[in-house]
Amino acid sequence: MAHHFNAEPTRREALYGLGAGLGSVAFSSLLQAAGAKTIHHPAKAKRCIFLMMEGGPSHIDTFDPKPELTKRHLQKFSRKGEMESAMSSGERYFVKSPFEFEKAGQSGADISSEWVHLKKQVDDICFYRGAQVDSVNHPTACYQLNTGNRFGGDPGVGAWVTYGLGTENENLPGFVVLPRTAYPQGGAGNWANGFLPADFQGTPLRPEGSPILDLNPPAGISRQRQRQNLDLLAKLNQGHLTSHPDRNELSARMASYELSYRMQMEVPEILDLKGEKESTLEAYGVGKKDTDAFGRKCLLARRLVEKGVRFVQAYAGNWDSHDYIQRAHGSLIRSVDKPIAALLQDLKSRGMLDDTLVVWCGEFGRTPDNGMRGGVSYGRDHNAKAMSMWFAGGGTKTGHTIGATDDIGAEAVDCVHHIRDVHCTILHLLGLDDNKLTYYHAGRHKQLSQFGGEVIKQLIG
Repeated sequence: MAHHFNAEPTRREALYGLGAGLGSVAFSSLLQAAGAKTIHHPAKAKRCIFLMMEGGPSHIDTFDPKPELTKRHLQKFSRKGEMESAMSSGERYFVKSPFEFEKAGQSGADISSEWVHLKKQVDDICFYRGAQVDSVNHPTACYQLNTGNRFGGDPGVGAWVTYGLGTENENLPGFVVLPRTAYPQGGAGNWANGFLPADFQGTPLRPEGSPILDLNPPAGISRQRQRQNLDLLAKLNQGHLTSHPDRNELSARMASYELSYRMQMEVPEILDLKGEKESTLEAYGVGKKDTDAFGRKCLLARRLVEKGVRFVQAYAGNWDSHDYIQRAHGSLIRSVDKPIAALLQDLKSRGMLDDTLVVWCGEFGRTPDNGMRGGVSYGRDHNAKAMSMWFAGGGTKTGHTIGATDDIGAEAVDCVHHIRDVHCTILHLLGLDDNKLTYYHAGRHKQLSQFGGEVIKQLIG
């Protein structure tokens, strides 16, 4: 078979050539920087910190009080025709919240008494009670919240954001994840790149031990020797990539090698909290038993976005309180209350809250009733029809509560929007249009909302 060679490379070959070998990372950075110039409209936020309360926090016991449940407490009934799961069927009991609620701030926001520190920040927060999802199962609900697709395999929200906006610091990943020791249900698929180029996947920092394995070179290997090794590896890979220009995995791996090399200079400094003031560490709860784990994540999130990371997602949980909700939710709220309040105050004092979007939510809400497993161990089941989330900074309203659920918190009834509209709103605040931020894959242009949504204008300041 005859082979034909062009004396002059085609435009496509030239682009593939730029994306290969030593120039791969530089070209990738150029592409991401170019993305930052294609913002679809003026952005209100430059970056996002997404606080993911995995397991489904109860709106009824956090930010959405229901006095009617106090009247109906332990009233027995049988649920029929709404058997979304085995947990929701059969003989049920209404359950009041074990927590007291108060009106906080000048805005008079409803907040559970367990939020001792966050109640001081409510005037900077927009609470939203109208969101709904499609699934009451943790893996599919987590996937839908994080990727728009209940069944996984699609890019995470952070991947879409970095795809659209690029990076502000070529020495750091654009999308960083701060998981729990146990990954959320669905695993790393919650922050994967999906069908986007592999460069856009989230980079998880391990909560225990070295945050990134093999971040530092082996003993005795100098930076110069390491650079020479990478140059040789890139030269060898370049020949293979030239013959297989459609191998996205290889170019992404080469880019990750280069990024890792650059990260060695910047990441250790960011991860080292010793340079922070003692008052800052205390404010976040670092060093305290209940708050240290999430306090470190919140402080690290601030340090990462300060250094140019576009999207940071920090996980806390497990909020799946089917039993003993007073004990379980009480402990969980105490573990995140002080760190989150400190994060908001810290961003505000540094002049960063105005252009940093902070999002707080879980994958769904919880029911106003329970089967009372174990006698009087009151808890709640999964609820896809009602959930609370809140937003702060980044162009969202301050001191507002938007939307409402019915009198027992079973279903959203005012300003009701599917989670796809929340995704569209997050992108909109970051200067991106969900209908324009698309990627051609499997024969069609795909987008975060799956098939389109609308911006929730009531949330925007």
